[in-house]
Amino acid sequence: MSIALGVERLLASSGLDHLRVGLVCNPASVDRDLRHVADRLASHPRARLAAIFGPQHGFRSDVQDNMIETRHAQDEVRRVPVYSLYSETREPTAEMLAGLDVLVVDLQDVGVRIYTYIYTMANCLKAARAHGLRVIVCDRPNPIGGTQMEGPVLVPGHESFVGMYPIPMRHGMTIGELARLFNEHFAIGADLEVIAMDGWRRDMYFDATGRTWIMSSPNIPTADTTLVYPGTVLFEGTNVSEGRGTTRPFELVGAPWVVAERFCDGMNRRDLEGVFFRPVVFEPTFHKHAHQACAGCQIHVLDRETFRPVEAAVALIEAFRTSGPAAFAWRDPPYEYEYHRVPFDVLAGSPTLREQIERGIRAEEIARTWEPSVAAFARLREAYLLYE
Repeated sequence: MSIALGVERLLASSGLDHLRVGLVCNPASVDRDLRHVADRLASHPRARLAAIFGPQHGFRSDVQDNMIETRHAQDEVRRVPVYSLYSETREPTAEMLAGLDVLVVDLQDVGVRIYTYIYTMANCLKAARAHGLRVIVCDRPNPIGGTQMEGPVLVPGHESFVGMYPIPMRHGMTIGELARLFNEHFAIGADLEVIAMDGWRRDMYFDATGRTWIMSSPNIPTADTTLVYPGTVLFEGTNVSEGRGTTRPFELVGAPWVVAERFCDGMNRRDLEGVFFRPVVFEPTFHKHAHQACAGCQIHVLDRETFRPVEAAVALIEAFRTSGPAAFAWRDPPYEYEYHRVPFDVLAGSPTLREQIERGIRAEEIARTWEPSVAAFARLREAYLLYE
């Protein structure tokens, strides 16, 4: 089965006729023929591509690491300015929006609260409201489906660029549904239109869509990566390698102080559902522990319906701390434009998860503590869902 993306439906309509369009996109913004949406717009007979806006990692996703800003530029092929929304500003300015009739957002999300593309979208909605501009968000699949939700809900007062609103780590919504939630429930109040997909269902993972996975960012190389990312992204807040600098970031986790076989034996004895931890040793080419042997595991998802990625990651963090109490550490600031708060707390949405781990509470018990807030979110989101 192959679905019809929101942007394909928009381009097949008259919705952009006679308009000057600003396009928020990156390399994953392609159609069924793998043609980039910017090229589709540049050759549109009745619309004009007037500006391109790139999220974190850049319009071309050529900046590998997080927290590395990208520059503004000129696209020499399409002859339009390219503005970075991961630079001195995360929100389009009046100067950037000048002369535009509409802002079109076409970004591939991964279904996780900390993924900054959804907040780039939110910032575009805020800027558009302030400057009287219309926004069209073109929906794309949530690659890990739209039914499961998991993980701590961000606590108000702990907002950041990796968490602007109180939603769970795994939110189970598409980027279009989130646009509706942010704009209406969280009262951004922009002039918003969401172009829904045709044929997508909530139980679909990416491999059921009939589409080719294009890296949504440099360290999400495959659709398989998205299965574990809701949990292993938490390792960004520790000194354990999350596999950056390898060919399997976020699927590989490890540290120099671990013995891989013993570590994985312990993890597999916990009988976490839907997952097997295979012992590995890897040497990152950059980032944490670059050119050092890191031992740990590759996370193999055996049953994605029962696998709980956030709970599994918390169990892994517990195991790394136990394996090397003097070696394990929480990462120090700064992290994603937060210069004082503990990065792990920024990721988790409050200090609670870190404090639970430090008190020795087991992952299974920690997971039970976030269930009431996840259930409350599940009720809240119902009004904003677009798909069965």
